[in-house]
Amino acid sequence: MLLLAFDTATPAVTAAIGETNPDGAFTLRASASSVDARRHGELLTPAIQGLLDEADLDLGDLDHIAVGTGPGPYTGLRVGLATGHALADALGIPCHGVTTLDALAFATKRTGPFLGMTDARRKEVFWARYEDHLTRVGEVRVDRPAEIDTEGLPLVGDGARMYAELLGADPDAAPGTGAFEPLHPDAAAMAELALLRLHRGERLPEPAPLYLRRPDAVEPGAPKKVRQWVK
Repeated sequence: MLLLAFDTATPAVTAAIGETNPDGAFTLRASASSVDARRHGELLTPAIQGLLDEADLDLGDLDHIAVGTGPGPYTGLRVGLATGHALADALGIPCHGVTTLDALAFATKRTGPFLGMTDARRKEVFWARYEDHLTRVGEVRVDRPAEIDTEGLPLVGDGARMYAELLGADPDAAPGTGAFEPLHPDAAAMAELALLRLHRGERLPEPAPLYLRRPDAVEPGAPKKVRQWVK
């Protein structure tokens, strides 16, 4: 079973092709990631084609697609979801949704509790609590870092790194020491997680965006009355 996974809900543009055999053993065929918050639309399609070339595959060889559903900034998130829907419709294969924070958590392989966080902008973070890399407790939330009770648990993700001091963590933790890592979701982990769930017979959610805020854009109200002064 071949699956293409990708995520554009964070500054990272990440894509991967994974495969499972009948016993459920996972093999990563190809993966690529880059961090550029302004070029999701430019980077994703070439990245997918590059993976297919590296794995010596055609689009028609794919059996499933998995796409990150966020939460994340509107524009970047929609790039991945629109691409997932378009490819699935063209190929006639299923497209599944995977919560971006769940993919981030799965990549940690942690066996104990921790918090996963991504940057939500506006001085807020998207976050969730996990019992281990496979088990989320409750729903994903959006809050200001100072309002989150971290319970002294390990923190994972770029959102945690950005607001480490407000969260009670060491803001000077050196890169490469494992502090806050992984910072961004990795499609290789997303592919493995999606294939694991499919092999177990679980029903993956629809690839719909996970929005935790009302949109900034609103319909304009009635025009204000302007008084005219006559001398």
